[in-house]
Amino acid sequence: MESWDNFKRRILINRPIEDIFKMWASSDGLTTWFLKVAEYADTDGNRRLPSEPYQAGDKYLWRWHNWDGSSEGKVLENNGKDYIKFEFANSIVEVKIEPFEDGRTLLSLIQSEIADDNETKMQVYCGCSCGWTFWLTNLKAYLEHGILLNEVGEELKGKFDGYQIVNT
Repeated sequence: MESWDNFKRRILINRPIEDIFKMWASSDGLTTWFLKVAEYADTDGNRRLPSEPYQAGDKYLWRWHNWDGSSEGKVLENNGKDYIKFEFANSIVEVKIEPFEDGRTLLSLIQSEIADDNETKMQVYCGCSCGWTFWLTNLKAYLEHGILLNEVGEELKGKFDGYQIVNT
């Protein structure tokens, strides 16, 4: 059950599990539909190649288009086929990919362990739940139709406060 400390977003995508997992499991995949920069380093600090799947224990640095901020965290699990778990925004995100009816695939994203103070509720619960809704839709649009819905140019940087532009 959803409460302020967690939420779940699901989306059906008409692509095989392997295609969807590939978009989550490496820097190359994530920078195709989600991020400007996704860097991963193993437990010894060696950077992974962009095409190389990241592993449990790896640390990451993410940067977005049109925003100067970044996120750092750690990969907690990656089974190499349909499940990933990682730290994000002082919480935990799980991505589960499973078969659904009629050959479609169900992607479930669960963000949990969200602190319950008012600032975190707004920034993480509200901000991330809205953000993931867009990004999962962007992934679907890309995998099913070959289009990206997000803006990748630098021209919007610093022009709007917060989340006024919904596709950045």
